[in-house]
Amino acid sequence: MRLKDTGLTAQDIKDKAKKYIIETYERFDFVAETAKDMYMYGTDGEAYLDFYAGIAVNSAGNCNEKVVKAVQEQCRDLMQTFNYPYTIPQALLAEKVCTTIGMDKIFYQNSGAEANEAMIKMARKYGVEKYGPHRYNIVTAKMSFHGRTFGAMSATGQPDNACQIGFGDMTPGFTYAEYNDLESFRAAVTDNTIAIMVEPVQGEGGVHPATKEFLVGLRQLCDEKGMLLLLDEVQTGWCRTGAVMSYMNYGIKPDIVSMAKALGGGMPIGAICATAEVAKAFSMGSHGTTFGGHPVCCAAALAQINELLDKNCAANAKEMGDYFCAKLETLPHVKEVRHQGLFIGVEFDDTVSGVAVKHGCFDRKLLITAIGEHIIRMVPPLILTRQDCDKAFRIIEDTVKALI
Repeated sequence: MRLKDTGLTAQDIKDKAKKYIIETYERFDFVAETAKDMYMYGTDGEAYLDFYAGIAVNSAGNCNEKVVKAVQEQCRDLMQTFNYPYTIPQALLAEKVCTTIGMDKIFYQNSGAEANEAMIKMARKYGVEKYGPHRYNIVTAKMSFHGRTFGAMSATGQPDNACQIGFGDMTPGFTYAEYNDLESFRAAVTDNTIAIMVEPVQGEGGVHPATKEFLVGLRQLCDEKGMLLLLDEVQTGWCRTGAVMSYMNYGIKPDIVSMAKALGGGMPIGAICATAEVAKAFSMGSHGTTFGGHPVCCAAALAQINELLDKNCAANAKEMGDYFCAKLETLPHVKEVRHQGLFIGVEFDDTVSGVAVKHGCFDRKLLITAIGEHIIRMVPPLILTRQDCDKAFRIIEDTVKALI
């Protein structure tokens, strides 16, 4: 929908949003009207270089032509059916996902939080059915983030995070250990533990990639104890980290993996993939969803995955991530630059506010996000070039210098 077709002004749109929408977000002060490839455009025609990509969603570029075409064609043919009949997009996407990442079965959801919720449910049911009624505990990492549904936010290891405060008791069955500390996880495991659940890169926790020793060690610990390894790849999945899935960087394979964001290319979809044995825990009627596996979303996801693979976006993410981060390390007052592919966090010392950098970059027409007090995060489309990196770096550099 274009502003000119409404008879309204951009300020009218902002005013209506403020009046009627329950706000839980700090807004960028512009009305996004269109987007293409590496840019978003406001109603005034201003172009914003997009280094947040809908939070790691638009990985093949904003409004990728093949994804848009797939959506348009599927809307023409079939929009929604529930999951009683078979549909062509569901089946083709299931085959593409499972064969590409080496998993056996897929279950569709609508978002990353729902995917993590399904992963938790599957692991708990597997443990109870195989080992008995008390084998359902899951160990997750401190400073993790797994979503905002009750199970997912209970798995999140941040008791002081706003997503947990004020909602009463969390769902029981979770304990927490130090990320990248194998012995801390080993000590947290009990006879009632059925799974370990971690992000290969902690995103909301400050962009901290797992060490190879840690993730390989968790896989070995799970095998040793008859537990499941659950990987939350909602943000890292589908070429973001220099491999199709982040776990491929480590030479391991999970028992269940969750995904969303980049999977849909801008359409809402989430999923879990599991081994054939573990997938049996979801029997007839044990889990369900009205919109999960939506034909339009599945068609978009299939087009998105094909674009990411055909354009070898994983390799580009690795190359551009290394190039861009080498430049970011030269910024004034940088404490540390952390990244895996194009999942990037820049931590400044106490003299530079991450939120101030975010706002300064916005004023200079670059879109990024901030985490905590001193960290900025960037997850740009995976089609970016060195020229895009150079332009973004100049804006960030100018912003930081103006703040000090």
